[in-house]
Amino acid sequence: MRYLTILMLSVVTAFAQYDPKSMETPVTLPGAETFVLRQAEPQPVRLHVFKPKDWKASDHRPAFIWFFGGGFVSGTPLQSAGWAKRAAKLGMVGVAPDYRTARRWPGTNATATVADARAALRWVQDHAAELGVDPERVVVGGGSAGGHLALWTGITGTPPGLDVAEAPKFKPVALLLNCPAADTSKTSGMRGDRFKGFDPDAFSPLQNLDVKMPPVLLIHGDADVTVPYAHAVALDKALTASGNVCEFVTVPGGTHKFSSDPEWRVKVPELQKAFLEKHGVLPVAP
Repeated sequence: MRYLTILMLSVVTAFAQYDPKSMETPVTLPGAETFVLRQAEPQPVRLHVFKPKDWKASDHRPAFIWFFGGGFVSGTPLQSAGWAKRAAKLGMVGVAPDYRTARRWPGTNATATVADARAALRWVQDHAAELGVDPERVVVGGGSAGGHLALWTGITGTPPGLDVAEAPKFKPVALLLNCPAADTSKTSGMRGDRFKGFDPDAFSPLQNLDVKMPPVLLIHGDADVTVPYAHAVALDKALTASGNVCEFVTVPGGTHKFSSDPEWRVKVPELQKAFLEKHGVLPVAP
């Protein structure tokens, strides 16, 4: 029965509704190859790789990394599996990485989540040849706290206390963000207390954006009370003010769970695919 429950959850799309707090850390995911990103206690940090059916080691494909949300505290790669599988169906190598959330790695804080996210992109780039991936064409995305992590893979500077050797070699070719927790600063942000022992401003993407960022698809509900819509407005303004591309899509009446709405469950993947086609990551469908 336990195996059946895990199997059912693993094939649920990224928009499914379930309580991530009750989940155990998945050691493997059906249909994926699993690798260890880093050794840690009480368990290693892993990432799960989904390959297209016609994949060959000699390929030079784009890759797609999706970070789950959960306030830096909860969540598992089961929430990212649907995104990675969808990417594989589009011809990309899909990656569902884990990272050290506070509930599953007691004693850690949100600085570890940023470290693991940047290390995950670096790992894909370092292993590009064996993954059949172009290291300069890696798409990174995420929702909520996962959007915060995705943004940090596109920022050059290494935050305080993190290992410079784990910084990405190349920026992502594009960032796909759903209601990202972009502002964790003391004055205007939220969740700054989760970066214990460090200045939360130093870990806030909004306050640390590079002048040149990857093109961004930003989707946010204007009725979101978990991550305020105003944070998305500020992110869009900051990106476009410095000449970056930000396609900002507002979900009218959308809450933090807007992607579970039947209309947006279909619309979000369509918007992402069109965005990646526009920026040359995917071939334009005939």
